[in-house]
Amino acid sequence: MVGQMFLCRHLVAGFITLTCLSFSFIKGSTQDGRLLVNNQVFPGGTADNIDDKENALEVKSGEHQIESWSEISYISKLQHQAQGGASSRRLVNVDKFGAKGDGTDDSQAFKKAWEVACSSNGGVLVVPKNRIYHLKPVTFSGPCRAGLTMKIQGTIKASNNPSDYKLDRRHWIRFENLQNFRVEGGGTINGNGKIWWRISCKIDKTRPCLGAPTAVTFDGCKNLRVSRIRFKNAQQMHVTFQNCVNVKAFKLSVIAPENSPNTDGIHVTETQNIQIMNSVIRTGDDCVSIVSGSKKVKVVDLTCGPGHGISIGSLGKNNSRGYVSDVFVNRVKLSGTTNGVRIKTWQGGSGYAENIKFQNVIMHNVSNPIIIDQNYCDQDEPCPEQKSAVQVQNVWYKNIKGTSASEEAIKFDCSRRFPCKGIVLQDVNLAPLWDEKVKATCSNVRLSAKGRVSPACS
Repeated sequence: MVGQMFLCRHLVAGFITLTCLSFSFIKGSTQDGRLLVNNQVFPGGTADNIDDKENALEVKSGEHQIESWSEISYISKLQHQAQGGASSRRLVNVDKFGAKGDGTDDSQAFKKAWEVACSSNGGVLVVPKNRIYHLKPVTFSGPCRAGLTMKIQGTIKASNNPSDYKLDRRHWIRFENLQNFRVEGGGTINGNGKIWWRISCKIDKTRPCLGAPTAVTFDGCKNLRVSRIRFKNAQQMHVTFQNCVNVKAFKLSVIAPENSPNTDGIHVTETQNIQIMNSVIRTGDDCVSIVSGSKKVKVVDLTCGPGHGISIGSLGKNNSRGYVSDVFVNRVKLSGTTNGVRIKTWQGGSGYAENIKFQNVIMHNVSNPIIIDQNYCDQDEPCPEQKSAVQVQNVWYKNIKGTSASEEAIKFDCSRRFPCKGIVLQDVNLAPLWDEKVKATCSNVRLSAKGRVSPACS
């Protein structure tokens, strides 16, 4: 039936109790008396059971008036549904399509469930908690109907057989061509990467370098939100955003051993207007890597380490053109990383890395805390000097503090023909981790300093 309730928050012994909602909506009850709202059951009526806590209302107790909310659009959507403007959200449980969670392959069940959720208005694909589902490589494609959500509450684990990837060695889970899509739920995506790390050429020098799958790839998505997911032990990179527009990624945990090869946390390529926020990344490679075609990238409130820090690039490999611009990194903590904040470009390339700001960064036991390397050469053979380079310009380092594990705390190794320009150091204080001294090395850079800068370029 259609009725009116009020959503109030009462703190009782550490729990928030759901008692009422401040708008009309379609409601009912189950036979055992649990609250039913738009076909969603709230057992016990506690806010702990609300699926989307980020969007939960905060209401003054007893006054029944909205005080604040994180996304007013969410409330408008519920009101719209209550007025008959949209169908109720359809919950699509993978178990209903044959998923077992018993160690056997659940790929086909997930595909069938996706087809139903994708074709439903406001579809919610549910991966239940307390279950481990094994998947072979799988692609979840759009376009889909409006408002699709994948709610991962349990664990999705990769197949442990490398032969399952013979058709596509570079991807495990792919989401492509989706708009207004959400992935959330508090569950885990486990790449089962140990079988791949053992055969990596970086671990076993006798093997060829063939690469390994990226655990999760979002390709060609618009208005995407990924939140409250744990990514662990990726085969290679954990999460890639590729050719995406308008992305929010927050409250993520990305974890892999420090010695796991090429396990970047979040990789951004050809993507515009992305925000990475309130996350913890501890892996064997870059915490965040930002490569060509990316602009308007924000990284805020991130904890990083171990790993290789935050990297822009590499750009310009094999004489290619590379473009990265408008990157803002703020309130980041790095600990025990092999690099801090780094820009790396190959000789012979072209393009630019520009309008980049690193501010309010705290480092502890970080090697190479600040580095621009226009002579990057990640290969066994030496790289010959070339005539062209990716231009690095308008880079600002502000309020960077902490300890350096390397003697060289600041290194600007720039091109003679295309020197770094518009580089600003403001209020930078990097002390040695032990009693040794630290230094700054600055070659072919047009640099200005503001406030206290230590170590300073000689």
